[in-house]
Amino acid sequence: MNPPRSLQLRDPGLTPLGQRQSKKLQDKLPLSSDDLIVISPTRRTIETAQLWSEGAACKQIVHQAVGPRMFPLLAASMSYGCDSPLSLNVVKEAHRLDVITSRYSAWEEGINAISESLFEQTASEFLSWCKGLDRPRIYILTHDGTITAYRQYLGERNVTRQDFLGETGTYLMQIQS
Repeated sequence: MNPPRSLQLRDPGLTPLGQRQSKKLQDKLPLSSDDLIVISPTRRTIETAQLWSEGAACKQIVHQAVGPRMFPLLAASMSYGCDSPLSLNVVKEAHRLDVITSRYSAWEEGINAISESLFEQTASEFLSWCKGLDRPRIYILTHDGTITAYRQYLGERNVTRQDFLGETGTYLMQIQS
């Protein structure tokens, strides 16, 4: 794997292209006041949610359980700088968003490099939390590795990096209560 240097930037915001792609989500996935966006605790995902939800009165929550996750799991030293979560204070004060943390990992670490068993506990806790919300739709704004890790957790077999969705890709998942 030969990743671009831009992945080593800490705390990157959206590029002009990313901003345009985020606004296009308004047409691709229109939001209503009944919807909830659960957001990864990175600047670029929070900015995406803000642009996507302009004009929609939907609830937004930053949740640690959908933060960046390497897939396949590698040593923590292999993680990208761009996958560092924002501090709790920045999320709460600068972005004025509610935050949900996981009892299975520290905020600063996130879920990026926690063990598979801790990830499974975190995923189980997160999905139970989602089921407990009385929302017709919950959008989860996260990263390719995280989506693929959840797909594997939910029983999808033989998923690889080739299954990543790419920029602004979507994956529909229906979870019954």
